[in-house]
Amino acid sequence: MNSRIKHALGGAALLGTLLLSSCAPTMSTAGVGMMGKTADRLGAAQPARGVMANGLSLSSAQFTNGGTLALEQVGSGNGCTGGNLSPALSWSGAPAGTVSYALTAYDPDAPTGSGFWHWTVYNIPASASTLGKGAGSGTFALPAGAAQVNNDGGALGYTGACPPVGDSPHHYVFTLYALSKTIELPAGASAAYVGFNFNGATLAKTSIVATYGR
Repeated sequence: MNSRIKHALGGAALLGTLLLSSCAPTMSTAGVGMMGKTADRLGAAQPARGVMANGLSLSSAQFTNGGTLALEQVGSGNGCTGGNLSPALSWSGAPAGTVSYALTAYDPDAPTGSGFWHWTVYNIPASASTLGKGAGSGTFALPAGAAQVNNDGGALGYTGACPPVGDSPHHYVFTLYALSKTIELPAGASAAYVGFNFNGATLAKTSIVATYGR
């Protein structure tokens, strides 16, 4: 092959590379180019890690922040003998623009690889400031309009702590979210799906933690 042919082929290859690169989506537009508005939707719904309490506070009559979970809030199966009642919770200091609240109870130490959701309540009205003891267990009414999803045990509402025997005490994180909207969910939505949706509307959030081991 003579030098003139080699030169022509090399130029054609370079031109092809430039054309392909000019058609490829960039990092900032890949989601839009390949999946419509998916990238925009995901960007709006990502967990708001930087959101602070902003005056929002949460407390419980059943346990102190950093203390031990009361036996009433411990599970009643799998060798656990607690009352399986969700704790009474109260809050104050919601920021302006709060339309609803969501409340979750989560054990990050559960040996599942992804933790364990014990309780998720959403669409708590902005006028509410308490959840009575047992509201997640069917013994005290939820505020009008509030709804629950299945916990990771597969049942609707609250399920109490019941860590494996011999584990170091697990942490049970109760988090309150002040949201700028109410949430619409499909039937059978998981706690993780709820969290994905309400985090995009979070104005403030605050947590209290209890521990329990056996």
